[in-house]
Amino acid sequence: MTSVTPVTARQDGLRMGTPQGRWVLLATVLGTGMVMLDATVVNVALARIRTDLDTGFAALQWIVNAYTLTLASLILLGGALSDRLGRRRMFVTGVVWFAVASVLCGLAPNVEVLIAARALQGVGGALLTPGSLAIISASFAAGDRSAAVGAWSGLGGIAGAAGPLVGGSLVQWTWRSAFWLNVPVAVLVVAVAARHVPESRDAEAGGPLDLAGAATAVLGLGALTYALTELGRPDGFSATVAAIGAVGIASLVAFVVVQRRSANPLVPPSLIAVPQFVAANAITLLIYAALGANFVLLVLHLQTVAGYGPLLAGTSLLPVTVVMLLFSARAGRLAHRIGPRLPITIGPLITACGVLLLIRIGPGASYPLDVLPAVVTFAAGLAFTVAPLTSAVLDAAGGHHAGSASAVNNAVARVAGLLSVAVIPVVSGVSRASDATAFARGFRIAELIVAGLLLTAGAVAWAWIRNPAPAPTATDPGPAPAPERLAVEQSPHCGVLGPALHPAARPESVPAAAGG
Repeated sequence: MTSVTPVTARQDGLRMGTPQGRWVLLATVLGTGMVMLDATVVNVALARIRTDLDTGFAALQWIVNAYTLTLASLILLGGALSDRLGRRRMFVTGVVWFAVASVLCGLAPNVEVLIAARALQGVGGALLTPGSLAIISASFAAGDRSAAVGAWSGLGGIAGAAGPLVGGSLVQWTWRSAFWLNVPVAVLVVAVAARHVPESRDAEAGGPLDLAGAATAVLGLGALTYALTELGRPDGFSATVAAIGAVGIASLVAFVVVQRRSANPLVPPSLIAVPQFVAANAITLLIYAALGANFVLLVLHLQTVAGYGPLLAGTSLLPVTVVMLLFSARAGRLAHRIGPRLPITIGPLITACGVLLLIRIGPGASYPLDVLPAVVTFAAGLAFTVAPLTSAVLDAAGGHHAGSASAVNNAVARVAGLLSVAVIPVVSGVSRASDATAFARGFRIAELIVAGLLLTAGAVAWAWIRNPAPAPTATDPGPAPAPERLAVEQSPHCGVLGPALHPAARPESVPAAAGG
């Protein structure tokens, strides 16, 4: 499909404000926006899906996890394919794949087919998301690249903001329309990309793909997630489930071994040798584990216990995206001035306060008095955390590994959400709740676990995150920062969807994946 129009990148790059620059932004924003919109819409639709398909909570977990599982497992491989086969080609392939899987989701006659189609959606997302930011980084001139990334991030955030409202409206009619919405968006993206988006590849990418690494990651995550989800059933524990869990753990260990021995590993071992990079990703794991469970359970709690309809439950979370869009860039600039340690320490603590306020939500809860203060506090903590955390990850990796570091950090966030949605409902008892009272009791326990994860993240940040050395004095100014470095500071981002991304120092070597 991408070969019908031989668009190639100009040597000096595209400029902001030009017609082709606008077309490239439109295609990439709509593509990633489709994924962002789908993520929020599906969360809003879960309660109606449960009723319509007459299914249990474990099936709802798999509706979320099947998508996240394939996306998290394949996103690094998707980045490698984009670099080798062409970023536009893989971007368009991912968009088409995502749209076809969305149609299958909307037509699913039962929950088993819906889960399988959601897994196929995740494959499309893994092909789509790495290419969007890489296309911008490779297409725009160096002087305009930061502005383009900022526009991409801000405009993409609008999709996240619109998701609860659009999703709630559609679900009022039928939950199936939440998936069908992706089709016209995908048609528009493919038409614009085929005509206006230049093709680009990494000239230095070579060698065989790390298929063994991808296979062990998929098997490990899939087996472990299945075992943890099955444990949520009243009679879930069995020798078979234990054996599958053991296979999952063994496969993840094999993944680490493969990465150490592979000539072209999905995760460069040199990154793991940097303490600050490991610490920042440990914090990412804790924070996005908290977010993954919290957003799924909160939307269900508002409908099951507080008695909100899908539209009101979805729009109740709109302040999170609004606050992130308004203040994430400011938090990035603050971290640039004072260092990331304090923001990454304080941010999770504020978010934990918001989580504890959510526990007050009960039957007939007032939105302005009970829900809004908690959601705004929660969002303020996220806005204070996300950009500084992403900056710490990328600074620790260095410019040479910026693309790989972005992809690894995204994969960590996806895996964290995947495992938390499988584990926290089991531990809290939500997955076994048979009525609103039992669900409310389990929700309180789950929110205490979520708050504990966030407090732990703050403690890890204070103990292990270090601020960079002071900037050179005026008499010794040192090298000027690369324009791409500003992308972290200008990229507000919704924490529901994964960490903000950063283009590599060399735009032709970006295997980064966008959050979605």
